[in-house]
Amino acid sequence: MARCIFCGIAAHEKPAAIIHEDEHCVVFRDINPQAPVHLLVIPRKHIASLNDDLDGDRELLGHMLSVVGRAAKSQGIDGTGYRTVINTNAEAGQSVFHLHIHVLGGRRMGWPPG
Repeated sequence: MARCIFCGIAAHEKPAAIIHEDEHCVVFRDINPQAPVHLLVIPRKHIASLNDDLDGDRELLGHMLSVVGRAAKSQGIDGTGYRTVINTNAEAGQSVFHLHIHVLGGRRMGWPPG
């Protein structure tokens, strides 16, 4: 099976506007932004979705959430507000099957979101 595009981004084999990376995850700008600030937080480890067995990845998932907050602050949206979204499977909008957290901000968000 070919490596997914997000694995390629994490390995610096595919281009992306990376704003943060560490040994566990990478944060980059979405190429199809749905808000003035639209970031993706991905684990370096390939995890297809929240439907995977994640018991062994609790520390990684917690780290990703802490990175979300730091990324929001670095983009100046921590004070005004931002939305986080994890889509799981195609009907929910997941188009790349590598777990990722969308971080959207810079405008007022409506409700309901879907």
